[in-house]
Amino acid sequence: MKIEVLTGGALEAALDDVARLRIAVFRDWPYLYDGDISYERQYLDDYLAPSAIVVAAKDGDEIVGVATGMAMEAHAEDFAAPFAERPEPLEQIFYCAESVLLPAYRGQGIGNAFFDAREAHAKALGRRYSAFCSVIRPQDHPARPKGYSPLDPFWRKRGYAPLPGVQAEFRWTDIGDSDQSPHKLQFWMKTL
Repeated sequence: MKIEVLTGGALEAALDDVARLRIAVFRDWPYLYDGDISYERQYLDDYLAPSAIVVAAKDGDEIVGVATGMAMEAHAEDFAAPFAERPEPLEQIFYCAESVLLPAYRGQGIGNAFFDAREAHAKALGRRYSAFCSVIRPQDHPARPKGYSPLDPFWRKRGYAPLPGVQAEFRWTDIGDSDQSPHKLQFWMKTL
C-alpha cells in the first residue's frame, strides 16, 4: 500500500477513479447512493480548482481509495451556505470532501493518512479550519446494517466535533428508489 498526494494533472487523471470509488463506496450504508458516472464526472469538475487535492491509496498501481478536499469557497455553493451564520470566514475553511476506501483496505490506518494529507494541504494553503459533512440517517432505518459502528469516535479522536445547527441538505437517489429524495448532512469542524 502506498499513499500519494495528487494535484494538477495527476489529480485530473485520477478523477475517473474517484468517480468509480464514490459510486462503489457510497452505495453502502449510510449513503445508499445510486450514482451514475455522468453525474459523478460533472460533480468532480470542481476538483480542477487550484486549491484541490486528491489523496490516493494505491495497491500497486490500482487506486483503491481516495480522499478529496479543496478551499470551501471553491466548492459548490450548497456546501458553503450552511456556514452563513458561523463566525469563521469561508476563506479560512478547508473542506474535506470525499473519503472513500474499498472495504478490504479498511482498518490499516489509511483513514488517518487521508486526513493527515488533507490537513497538511489545508495548512499549506493558509487555512485555519478543516471541515467535512456526514450523512444523517435514523437509527431505526431499515437498511442500517446490524452492528454498524459510526465513524464518530474516529473523527472525534482527530479533533473534529459536530457544529450545532450546521447542516446541509442534498438530493440523491437511494438504492431501490426511482426518484431523488432529500438527505441531511451534518458538518464537523476542527481548528488546524
